[in-house]
Amino acid sequence: MVERQEDRQGGRGGDCGGRRRDVWIRRLRNETAIFLLALQFLTRLPLPRDIGYSPERLASAVRYYPAVGLGVGAIAALVFWVALQAFPPLLALLLSTVATLLATGAFHEDGLADTFDGIGGGATREAALRIMKDSRLGTYGAAALGLVLATKIAALAALPISAVVLALIVGHGLSRLSSVLVIATSRYQRAEGTGKPTAQGISAIGLLVASGTGVVAVCGAFVWLPGVALLGGLGGLLVGHLAIRRVFTGKLGGYSGDTLGATQQVSEVAFYLGLLACL
Repeated sequence: MVERQEDRQGGRGGDCGGRRRDVWIRRLRNETAIFLLALQFLTRLPLPRDIGYSPERLASAVRYYPAVGLGVGAIAALVFWVALQAFPPLLALLLSTVATLLATGAFHEDGLADTFDGIGGGATREAALRIMKDSRLGTYGAAALGLVLATKIAALAALPISAVVLALIVGHGLSRLSSVLVIATSRYQRAEGTGKPTAQGISAIGLLVASGTGVVAVCGAFVWLPGVALLGGLGGLLVGHLAIRRVFTGKLGGYSGDTLGATQQVSEVAFYLGLLACL
């Protein structure tokens, strides 16, 4: 009798442990699918075709935007370091920028150009959104894109070479977090569009994950960069974030997928400028 009772208790304990393990495996698979969807959405990196898409998972993928940004920054840093072995720093930075454009399909740069075309050429909210949807590149967009890319490369070229690698990684990660903060604190302004998956905003847990990724990146950067310089970079990023939001919120009353790209680009270059100003 006692032995049977112990067997039953052991069986229950084994079943309970097995269920817990199954739950954790399902959670891990779900989070992996969500991360891969974030990677698929923000980049053009080759991924398996079937990675478990669902609208709910794609909406949850916002939490991993900063992590994807760190990955893109790592690609930029790696290409810069490898190119530096054969070329001068400026050319290495140009090649690094080309690598990020290829890795992301110029996704954010396209949003930057469309945003400035719409805001500059649209007298009303509706006109601005209509222009932003047009695939053609206008004068405002071309000027904004050229100036931002040139300023980015010039700022990085002026940094000490030892700081460029880390600046690229952290800058790409934190600038994606800047876009996530727009999603968390503003409203989506289109019925459809590239930003539609973010229309429901971001959950508290998602915001915590995204913010935590940014905090980890900053803490890691403190080990290698002077504290004052890093604080200058964060200050620059904050100024860039607020400035670009002022540009599009006044006209649109919220955000679109294009303005998220503009936020990322302006925040990134502002981070480099703040870093440079203090170094």
